[in-house]
Amino acid sequence: MSKKIFPTMMVVLTSILLLATLSLIIIMNLGDKDKKEPTIDEVIKVSVDVPEIMTNVKTGDYVKISFKVQTDGKKAKEEFKKRDFQIKNLIISELSEMEPSDLDGKEGKQNLEETIKGKINDLMQNGKVVRVYITSYVIS
Repeated sequence: MSKKIFPTMMVVLTSILLLATLSLIIIMNLGDKDKKEPTIDEVIKVSVDVPEIMTNVKTGDYVKISFKVQTDGKKAKEEFKKRDFQIKNLIISELSEMEPSDLDGKEGKQNLEETIKGKINDLMQNGKVVRVYITSYVIS
């Protein structure tokens, strides 16, 4: 009798584990479908413009650049505005360590956007930056 209980118990436990895993996968996929991309109006409401900054890069050339920064909410947007001077300082510091070739092409600009996003998020206490967009860019 005890020889039949162990295999039966293993089959039941394995079945329960498989059902639990399948349920978790289904729930996670349904949750992702509920999260839709924000509309452009929603993005604008939580975005801040960083006016044009002109500074030297590592080689002595100069760059003129401006950004639009998308935050994750109104509190984050307000904090971002208050930290304006810190954010400008951060951008200037990052650019001063770069060579013009670091900003070449799509990949270079995306790397700069991601770097700035990460550094700003390190400063933020009430929310975070979702995306950084370069809105103008000139290097000479």
